[in-house]
Amino acid sequence: MWITLAMALAFVVVHLFVGRLRFLDVEPRSRWLSFAGGVAVGYVFLHIMPELGTHGATFGRETGMRETLAESMVYTLSLAGLALFYGLERALLVSRDGRKRREGRDRPDHGVFWLHIVASSLLIAVIAYLLNHREDPSTGGLVLFFAAMLLHFVTADFGTRRDHPEIYDGKGRWVLSAATLGGWALGTQVALPELAIGCLFAFIGGGIILVVLKEELPEERKSRFVPFLLGAGLYAALVLGELALRTA
Repeated sequence: MWITLAMALAFVVVHLFVGRLRFLDVEPRSRWLSFAGGVAVGYVFLHIMPELGTHGATFGRETGMRETLAESMVYTLSLAGLALFYGLERALLVSRDGRKRREGRDRPDHGVFWLHIVASSLLIAVIAYLLNHREDPSTGGLVLFFAAMLLHFVTADFGTRRDHPEIYDGKGRWVLSAATLGGWALGTQVALPELAIGCLFAFIGGGIILVVLKEELPEERKSRFVPFLLGAGLYAALVLGELALRTA
């Protein structure tokens, strides 16, 4: 419990102080952000996708569905998470463009931005909950999950703050921090059924995939390929090494 609490507090530090990491706010895109994006992509392909298959088997066992249909349902949940966060990102873009035309301000409307903060808080709370309830209970698996999510939060929070720094620095970061500690605390007191955890994991997996793609792939980000590749390669090597040691 104390280890996962320390990890949750590290997430909180990112939420609260990402705005002070001035070396990230450069053009072209910071090498560190591209490195973090590479790690997040490695997490998607080496953890999220394999675990979705595992949760599909659980879904089929608990509901009595055929294996193929159960896996499709789990991937549909992941698609729903991706679609939800894509819709929020589009709403932010449309709102910012509209406000720029009306007022000359490059900021989304407050209501739209707060909707994004609330949705992000739910995603963050689930991630913090999974610190105590994951498919892979090993110490190595927990450390890799924590490292990937910590770097993911750096990238995601930096992007969120860029959309509306005034609200993020005022109350937004505290809402995200409260969601982190609330999710962790819930994980220490409530053990959801395996089926529910699988559904939550599938949903947040889609959201994480969208955030990673949104932050790294658009041309205007001017992302750096070599740090991105190093991040993905290093994370892949750590995952494969941890699996080899565990199965030796």
